[in-house]
Parts: sequence; structure tokens; C-alpha cells
Amino acid sequence: MKSRREFIKTGLALGATLSLADLGRLCAAGAIASDGPTPLPPPNTLKSVLIAVRDGSRTAMLDKAIAELGGMEKFVKKGQTVVIKPNISFDAPPERGSNTHPELLGHVVTLCFAAGAKSVSFFDHTLDQWQRAYVASGAERVVQETGAVLVPGNDPSFYREVAIPRGVQLRSARVHSLVLDSDVFINVPVLKHHGGPLMTACMKNLMGVVWDRRFYHRNDLNQCIADFLTFKQPALNILDAYHPMVRNGPHGRSVEDVVEMRTLMASTDIVAIDAAGARMLGLQPADVRYVKLAADMKLGTMNLDSVDIRRFKLA
Repeated sequence: MKSRREFIKTGLALGATLSLADLGRLCAAGAIASDGPTPLPPPNTLKSVLIAVRDGSRTAMLDKAIAELGGMEKFVKKGQTVVIKPNISFDAPPERGSNTHPELLGHVVTLCFAAGAKSVSFFDHTLDQWQRAYVASGAERVVQETGAVLVPGNDPSFYREVAIPRGVQLRSARVHSLVLDSDVFINVPVLKHHGGPLMTACMKNLMGVVWDRRFYHRNDLNQCIADFLTFKQPALNILDAYHPMVRNGPHGRSVEDVVEMRTLMASTDIVAIDAAGARMLGLQPADVRYVKLAADMKLGTMNLDSVDIRRFKLA
């Protein structure tokens, strides 16, 4: 097992030597996704499905949620490349609730490999110094235990400029090549309070795949969060709500900021899952402006009465 010193040394080497072409070769398998916007699905009358599981271990709840959605094989086919976007942005231990829990992240990786994935990578454009954040969050341990590839998000050469023609404020962005080139994009954030837009969950987690987050803050943060979904949506969203941070987010100050709720949610509808996350934090979905904007833009539904919510209690 690598020491922390060895991990950071390896990470520095990767960040310094992995060129954009190398990254493309690392992630590519079969058809490579274009930089064009993801086509919006055609309108249909089918309800969005939201799986909500409580009172089990993180791995048991994930197994139940994925099984109810048809198994990981529904999302990951044999030989495909997978990129996972967790929250691993902060230099804080798992019990603080700042980052996606490594037990959950590791099990998502394991399920992807079991479904036949050729490679599984993950990254975050961290707010704290990236090597410290990757170690403190437990991402280092996930790599050691699963064989996933941990890629830095702090190098601008990893990002490519793309047009976002359906965006209102966000009309273009530099997006991490893993998101552009991987076959499958899975979103695994943690649920927590945020002092600005009130909440971090699935939609806001995607700020970590773009290079210039400052543009969001200067140009209507909530609208930019919604705008990005017109370009790219994850194939699957898994929300870590085992012990959400309910105050002092997004970083938190201590374990006193988290409340144990022992819940996990999964859905292909990113707006619906965030609407449910808002309810868990004592908010109405419309209170979180980016949720309402995305719903108004027909990028998902925040009306939970119209969602097929399947609830399971494991204990």
C-alpha cells in the first residue's frame, strides 16, 4: 500500500506529465463522445423514477438502489469507460460530511467494474489543495482498494472549450476531458448545506467538472448551474445522504454540523433527486433557485408528486 508521501508524489507526477493526448488515450474505448451538447430526450409521459433507501450500510443501500433501477449493467456496458464525479473537494475527513464518503465511492467503482467497465476514473476540481483533499477525503484509499484511476482536476490542460448553445448565461465552458471522452458519466455527490445557493447535491456538484467556476459566481450562479445541464447530464445520479451537513456548508466546521439520516437516493432525473434532497434539508424545492430554473427549462421535474418514488427501509 502506498504511503501518503508516495501517493502525493505519484499524483504530482501524473499532474505534471499526463498530456491531453495521454488523457484521451487513457479514457478512450470504442466511440469517443464529441464535444457537442447532449441531445435532450424526447418528451414522454413516463414518470421519473427516484429510489430512496434508508437504514442500511452505505454499500447495502447502494446495492438496493441500483438493483431497483435495473442493475449497474443498465448503465455500464462491457468494455466501456466510466468517469465518476464525487465531492472530494475539501481537506476534511469523511465523518465531517464535506465529501462523498469513500465507502460509497469505492462501492460504485466496484459495481462498475463488475458490470464490465474497461476503466473507471474519478476526479474533482477541488477547492482545497488537491493532493490534501484527495488524501483526506479517502479517495486515495479507494484507488488502492479498487483499481480506479484518480486524475487531478487542477491542470488546465485537462479541459477543453465547448459551446453550450442552449445556456442562458453559460454559453461556453472549459470542461474536463474525462467528462467529454468517457462512455458513461456517473454523478455521486454528498448532500449538504451551502451558504450561497442553500444546498449542494447533484446539480451543483457538476461545477467541479468545469475549469472556471468564478464565471458562475460572476454571472448568476444558479442560472449557470442549470445551464450546464443543457450540455451534459449524468447517466446516473447517486446522492450520499447518510449524514448530511445541515449547517456551515459547504466545508463545515466539525462533526456537529452533520445529522445522521442513513439515506441514499438514486435517479436518472437530476432535478427530481435534488428536489428530494432539498426536502431532506427542510427546504422546498423551489427555495433552491437552480432547481426551479432547471425544472422551468424542462431538464427534469421538481414536482415530487409526479415522480415514481420507491422507498425502501433495510432495517
